[in-house]
Amino acid sequence: MLHLTKVTLYTDTDGHAKFRDEPVALSEGSPQAMLSPVFPSTGYQLRHSPVGFRSQFHCTLIPQWVVILSGQMEIGLQDGSSRVFQPGEHFYSADVLPPDAPVFDAAVHGHWSRQVGAEPLVTLFVQG
Repeated sequence: MLHLTKVTLYTDTDGHAKFRDEPVALSEGSPQAMLSPVFPSTGYQLRHSPVGFRSQFHCTLIPQWVVILSGQMEIGLQDGSSRVFQPGEHFYSADVLPPDAPVFDAAVHGHWSRQVGAEPLVTLFVQG
């Protein structure tokens, strides 16, 4: 069976944000247009980030798909690692504050994001 890779940014049991790659089965459709099952969503937002944009460490408030429409987006983690996402790539951002954490701690929780390269970053956020 064919599948696509779903990159998930999540909060591990130690409270740190991490990436994991998961297969998404393309179990529907036809041989000419294989589809995944329909995922629920509650809304979407578009964002434009100018050249030079960089956030502070933060957690995702509501799990959401992030699709890079143009430009490049780098996501950095507490362990110093990062991944750069190109136009047409996506990831599922679900690194919410752990339920047992009383408050956000920028030395432990979350991730940062930044625009990379000479082109502004345009992203689509689909909540779900």
